[in-house]
Amino acid sequence: MPAPPAAGLDRRLFLTSLLGVTAAAAGLSGCAEAGADEAALKAPLAGKVPPGTRLKISSFENFQQIQLKLAGLDDLPFEVAEWLNIGAGPDVINAFRAKSLDLANNAGIPPIQAFYQGFDARIVAINVTRKPNYLFATKPGSDIRTVADFKGRRLAFSQGQAQGVVLLRALKEAGLDHDDAELVPLTSNQFLTALQSGQVDIAPLGISQAPAYLTQYGSKGARTIPTDVVDLLNLLWAPAEVLADRAKAAAVAAYIPYWAQGAVWQYEHPDVWNREYYVKTQNLTPAQAESITALANKPCFPPRWDEAIAWEQETADLLAEGGYVKKFDVGVLFDRRFESLAARAVPAEYRR
Repeated sequence: MPAPPAAGLDRRLFLTSLLGVTAAAAGLSGCAEAGADEAALKAPLAGKVPPGTRLKISSFENFQQIQLKLAGLDDLPFEVAEWLNIGAGPDVINAFRAKSLDLANNAGIPPIQAFYQGFDARIVAINVTRKPNYLFATKPGSDIRTVADFKGRRLAFSQGQAQGVVLLRALKEAGLDHDDAELVPLTSNQFLTALQSGQVDIAPLGISQAPAYLTQYGSKGARTIPTDVVDLLNLLWAPAEVLADRAKAAAVAAYIPYWAQGAVWQYEHPDVWNREYYVKTQNLTPAQAESITALANKPCFPPRWDEAIAWEQETADLLAEGGYVKKFDVGVLFDRRFESLAARAVPAEYRR
């Protein structure tokens, strides 16, 4: 685990420490490295998936396979060459670069980070989240009670992940600048260890992580600091090179309705999901599972992406203000050929 940086360290060193010198250099160039055929990226989607088409899809901790199987939606019209146990944005970007992954489920930050690194990837489906997915957790024995107390503290910060922008937005809403605290560059899989060891005072934890953390450390003075800051976008995205391949683009388009319907099924069957996923595969207690489900977002697949694009632009601008990326028009991140596919696959109540 990297040691906390000295106060005032140039933010571009954060990028280097998180993503490596090569990625940072690519990001500073501002040039996309992928050479996808732009004409192919504008071509109409094929109406049918060609036989033999295969996709490699992310499924962190088997989440996606279990969801589709429980929902009776595992009859995909193409072959899944591999379900990759991968979830964090930086890891997804690396897998995209290595051509070991074709389609991933992430939040809004990773596509911005990929663009900054010079990698061309596009968003193909959106599920809007209206309630917070993250809670700010304190280290054991902390006296922090509100976001205003973050001033002067050490905060776990992952520039290339949703947790990073949630932290920046929370600071901004509390009237704090990113220089008012020490942002410690970590990836989200290091957050728990950093809290437990006292390396950081605060880390944003997913709502599925918080119950277990509090069970272990709540008696030692750890707590969560809820806010109303949301990470609006839960999305599917893919390398432009994949989407320029007519067969693979057709498979991506065919997958999107399954992805949307799976999310709806999970929301409508919380008891089954708690038992089969959280309890059986994540080793949570039924009570912990129920506390997570109680905070779950109702799926929302907008027929138009205007709100999502505006939110993504605000996010990119916020990162640019802090010197983490260069300012750019996020419209280039969205492949609007896929825009209506998720909404058309679900009942009207899940389109708003």
